[in-house]
Amino acid sequence: MFRKELSYYFSTPIAYIVIGLFLLAVSLFLWVIPGQWNIIESGYAQVDGLFQISPWLLMLVCPALTMRLFAEERQSGTWLLLRAQPIPLWKIVVGKYMAAFILIIIALLPCIVHYFIVFYMAEPMGNIDSGQFVGSFMGLVFLSASFTGIGLLCSTLTRSQLVAFILGAVSCFILYWATLQEHYSSISRGVVDLRDVVFFLSVAIIAVVVSILIMNRAEQR
Repeated sequence: MFRKELSYYFSTPIAYIVIGLFLLAVSLFLWVIPGQWNIIESGYAQVDGLFQISPWLLMLVCPALTMRLFAEERQSGTWLLLRAQPIPLWKIVVGKYMAAFILIIIALLPCIVHYFIVFYMAEPMGNIDSGQFVGSFMGLVFLSASFTGIGLLCSTLTRSQLVAFILGAVSCFILYWATLQEHYSSISRGVVDLRDVVFFLSVAIIAVVVSILIMNRAEQR
């Protein structure tokens, strides 16, 4: 299921479009658009803007990549064909989640280029807080795990991909504003606290488990 979903993403334009727009937006904010996130205007060897912008962009990227996982299957009728296969429901849900999560990690990896650009631009060269960058990047990964779980869950609630996207984006925003932002800010300081990691993973796991329960209940109706 994981391989099937991941290959599907790259066999359609959606993955390339979403990842391309995400990377383009990050680059524009960091190097072109004037403002507090512009690295050149700041005059400092840091990429803090990357980690301030990315959570807000991921609120759209994660729901955009997860909205079709169940909504499309149920709307098109392929879900019944999939369930006819001898694959446990939990493996289907986990496989879909992991495919979307890995795709988002693939989208994040090119952002490391900005670190190396600043590394070589700094005076003296290499005068950049690498520990903070690593911690902040790990924070983005854990945050993406939570957002992916939320997007997956919202996709189980409706047959409409558009509704699933809107629900996912709004839910990610509310949860980030209410609690995730605090844990993300903690990791972004360069200190990876186990409590923050457990919180992010708990959100992802709970979302996946609830998704399994929802799909299982839907089949029993």
